[in-house]
Amino acid sequence: MKNILLINGHQPFPTSPGKLNEMYLSRARAAFESEGFATRLVKTCYAYDLEKEVESQLWADLIFLQFPVNSMGPPWSLKKYLDEVYTAGMDGRLAKGDGRSRKDPTKQYGSGGLMGDTRYMLSATLNAPRTAFDDTSQRLFAGRSIDDLLAPLHINFAFFDLQPLPTFAAFDVNKNPTFEEDLSRFDEAISAVVQQLRA
Repeated sequence: MKNILLINGHQPFPTSPGKLNEMYLSRARAAFESEGFATRLVKTCYAYDLEKEVESQLWADLIFLQFPVNSMGPPWSLKKYLDEVYTAGMDGRLAKGDGRSRKDPTKQYGSGGLMGDTRYMLSATLNAPRTAFDDTSQRLFAGRSIDDLLAPLHINFAFFDLQPLPTFAAFDVNKNPTFEEDLSRFDEAISAVVQQLRA
């Protein structure tokens, strides 16, 4: 059996209660549980037990993060969760410091992670259209990809030696949603994750 930690990183606002991200997360959870995987869920906008969350990180074979992109990054409550949980785990449970050693100057910054057997997947919803990415003629992102936009998250997880799975993104969810197509792509992405976990 595999263990899946599901993180709902949505931060509710009056105009954005989080139903879409909740739907994606619930769909992922149902798919994982139908395969016999164990799941745990945390919603970062609510109070959580810090020690329990560190333990859940250690328990998980996969950490699945569902969140909207707010102000070009994760919502503040998700960032707070990551800051608190991973800082607590720097005591030798999730990482052995930053990996450097005064005795061995060849050891690189960011090489102290202890979570090399754990995978993670980012699943994001965005107002930005798909055409805004990977195109040098686009003014805002200037050829950058969705993973370039989410690089701080990827680098944070690399610090702890977590192994990435392909990012899922649902684009243009407010002005021009392609709901059925997005669900089909999401189901395919989750199915691929299940296959990798079973391999």
